[in-house]
Amino acid sequence: MDVPNVEQLGNQISVFATQLTAWAAVAIPSFIGALIMLIAGWWFASRVETGLRHLLARQRHIDPTLSGVVSSLARYTILILVIVAVLGQLGIQTTSVIAALGAAGLAIGLAMQGTLSNIAAGMMLLWLRPFRVGDYIDTGSVAGTVKDVGLFSSELHSWDGIYLFVPNSELWNKRIINFSRLPTRLLDLKFGVAYGGDVGKGQDALLALLTNEPKVLRAPSGPEVFIDALNDANVVLRMRGWVRNADYEALRRAMNAQGKAALEACGLSLTPPPQAIQILRGDGKDELKPKASSQPS
Repeated sequence: MDVPNVEQLGNQISVFATQLTAWAAVAIPSFIGALIMLIAGWWFASRVETGLRHLLARQRHIDPTLSGVVSSLARYTILILVIVAVLGQLGIQTTSVIAALGAAGLAIGLAMQGTLSNIAAGMMLLWLRPFRVGDYIDTGSVAGTVKDVGLFSSELHSWDGIYLFVPNSELWNKRIINFSRLPTRLLDLKFGVAYGGDVGKGQDALLALLTNEPKVLRAPSGPEVFIDALNDANVVLRMRGWVRNADYEALRRAMNAQGKAALEACGLSLTPPPQAIQILRGDGKDELKPKASSQPS
């Protein structure tokens, strides 16, 4: 009884080994080919993304903001085609897989609404263009220079060298202040001077400072200096002039220093802005009042 069983078991093992060898002879080359196809496709998708990004960056007639999203879309499209080709190489029916992926994509989409909202926000940002690459923006929660707008997120660099990774939905759902969009910007400075001096002479000095500065533009309106407020402690002189956006920050600092020097040269004394002090009333309620200061005679 034992010998026939051993012979039968040996025959079964032999048949299984034959079938396994035949399957391996077909499956292993397919598996190796699918693996090579996957690695090559992944490498090719990355190369296409990098090359397309560099190509779009060199085209002057194409907005740099588009390069990030277009490159990402090209990469993911290639990866999807590669995955479908790999499944076909393994002998899997791609039509049924695509249908299953569609159903799975719907379920995943419902579970990942935040990610889909980032994609939708990225598309809307590209369509309406509230900012472009290189613009300095402020949303209230984040501020910095836009370096890249991607399919899911955007990259910003703050003025103090901080890297900011911001989901597109946070940029789309916020009020955006773009400091770089318009070509010109109004330089608006205030100087508080003490009473008792020749305020008119100070106005003339500030106006001459603006008029003699070649970076101050004559359009849309020329430079002007006027009395903006009469406070208890000082007179506020306000100087305005339109400048190119690129010159604004440097000129603002220079005009602050030169304006102070010009007013002091006219014999005017600059005073700090009025401060507020907190007074606790008898009923326990706080009250803010301007801090009293002696007015020079």
